[in-house]
Amino acid sequence: MTAELTLNNGVTLPAIGLGVYQSPPQETAAAVETALKVGYRHIDTAAAYGNERQVGEGIRASGLDRSEVFVETKVWISDYGYDATLHAFEKSTRKLGFDTVDLLILHQPAPDRFERTVAAYRALEQLLADGRARAIGVSNFMVGHLTDLLARVEVVPAVNQIECHPYFSQPEVRAANAEHGILTQAWSPIGGITFYPGWGEDRRNVLQDPVIAQIAHAYGKTPAQVLLRWHIQQGRSAIPKSVHAHRIAENFDVFDFDLTDQQLAAIDDLDTGRRHGPDPDAPMPEGIRDRTIPED
Repeated sequence: MTAELTLNNGVTLPAIGLGVYQSPPQETAAAVETALKVGYRHIDTAAAYGNERQVGEGIRASGLDRSEVFVETKVWISDYGYDATLHAFEKSTRKLGFDTVDLLILHQPAPDRFERTVAAYRALEQLLADGRARAIGVSNFMVGHLTDLLARVEVVPAVNQIECHPYFSQPEVRAANAEHGILTQAWSPIGGITFYPGWGEDRRNVLQDPVIAQIAHAYGKTPAQVLLRWHIQQGRSAIPKSVHAHRIAENFDVFDFDLTDQQLAAIDDLDTGRRHGPDPDAPMPEGIRDRTIPED
């Protein structure tokens, strides 16, 4: 059993996907192939991750037809701007080995260069119109970023991928997404502590929270499975990352139990309002912001 979510343009997206942020390129293809054999049909990558090529290799090695796998990737800030973003798409599809992607999103709002962000999104609109992307969206856009973007573009994003886990669930952003018919997709959905070195080094591991542990014990599930179930039951997409076969399988085994309303509320109450990753409104280090995405 799997769960699918319908985007605002009618395209369906499998609720659980494999994330490959920080997956070493030499391990990514095997992780993707393993995930697809387990039952995943959704892979999330990005130009900035440096492993789009290996995602494509893993999909082809699985033996599945391209149409059976929902592939999403992201354009990095250094490739923002109308023409630059169109070129970035060609770079990504060349590496993936596919002519189209299912979801193409802008990786950051880049408020310090928002004119280029808007131009980049207009390029996404053109790729959508041309049938090269089945859906388009954004990532890490806060309420103000969304408001500014929507005032200047034609197509409402289908997805906003944001940091979202019990310790930082961003209810205001999720409410704004819902108001506009935008699906919330959670990165760091289980509150991992390996994301974004240099930001929030003193953060707590959600997997060790006693509330989560108690609920997991009641169902004979792991804390990670409980957290992913929390996302699914509240209508979000989640993209847990792992390169370990047993964890990849564990993260997909979340469709045979239901959390109660009281348990969902108890998890909601864990929110600290404190990020584990970078603030989208804060200046990004130039070395990260302006990284060059290779052609090949």
